Amino acid sequence: MQKITPFLWYDGKAEEAAKFYTSIFKKSRIGSIRRYGEGGPGPKGSVFVDCKAQEEVAELWDKLSAGGEKQKCGWLKDRYGVSWQVIPGALGEMLQDKDPEKSQRVMKAMLQMDKIDVERLKQAYGGRNG
Repeated sequence: MQKITPFLWYDGKAEEAAKFYTSIFKKSRIGSIRRYGEGGPGPKGSVFVDCKAQEEVAELWDKLSAGGEKQKCGWLKDRYGVSWQVIPGALGEMLQDKDPEKSQRVMKAMLQMDKIDVERLKQAYGGRNG
């Protein structure tokens, strides 16, 4: 299953950025590069990454944020100014729980985090402080 299929537009350093991203994500590749001449600014956008485990969250967070800006709730800007949110798949499941108290505890815990901590989310979900 494919996790990420970004279509990116840069006004500069596009090829460098694409090589950087494919060096981070396992089994990733550059499908094609279209070179433009003089052009206007590209649309602003963000890229979303869904991780399975804490190790993957930590690895991608650290690599993507290197030279960039770390932000709240799993968000970061990489060295090229592209916004990413690196989160575990379990977060979505916990936030969509039918028990509103559980999902509210998870949301409250997430809002206090920069890099997402899966264990702290699970503790909040289970009603334990962590």
